[in-house]
Amino acid sequence: MPPIKNIASKVEFSVLAALITIAGGLYGFVEMAEVARDTEPHGFDRAILLAFRAPANPADPIGPLWAEEAVRDLTALGSASVLIFLTAATIFYLLLTGRRAAALFVLVAVAGGQLLSSLLKLGVDRPRPDLVPHLAEVYTLSFPSGHAMLSAVTYLTLGALAARVAPNRATGIYLLSLAILATFLVGASRVYLGVHWPSDVLAGWCAGAAWAMLCWLVAQWVLSRRRALMDLSEEQKLGD
Repeated sequence: MPPIKNIASKVEFSVLAALITIAGGLYGFVEMAEVARDTEPHGFDRAILLAFRAPANPADPIGPLWAEEAVRDLTALGSASVLIFLTAATIFYLLLTGRRAAALFVLVAVAGGQLLSSLLKLGVDRPRPDLVPHLAEVYTLSFPSGHAMLSAVTYLTLGALAARVAPNRATGIYLLSLAILATFLVGASRVYLGVHWPSDVLAGWCAGAAWAMLCWLVAQWVLSRRRALMDLSEEQKLGD
């Protein structure tokens, strides 16, 4: 059994890392919101968006035709239908295995992220990019990227939950890495398809990561309180 001091230090490091992620996410989102409020697109927004298109024809994305189709498949990983399916499947699995607290955590984190994303879009009335033709249908405002934010919330939440029950540290790191990779691919695909400015995607990642980490911190606090109450109850029973 590992020493209590080592366990406490790991918990403290995780909490510190989560707090840094939340602070960094909030700072990054505020900075990207300032970029989004400018009347003209920022230079890095234009440069990155055009970098994904052929220099002679902005309507033509770089790479072969199959790459464009592959990117459309990847962007679907951040669509509402896919994320709802993954979330519902996870919640039902957790309920079937008797993990009601974990199921509630996933529901609150993902549903809360969806609500937050909708509210943030109303806060910055930014139209979609008109610098290049869109390669996918879009109907909502541009800032922040809902695909980027909700994929960050969902995949990071599920990745953190899976890593927690992983049999070893290497497996936990692998699962978290998969969650981060999926989040990155979804966000990058939105820029490739020309439906978001890069700052939209960066803001979505920042807000999504901050929200996921905040939910994780709250869950950790609730879990620690429950354990403390259980320990106190056991001590009282022994005292009686």
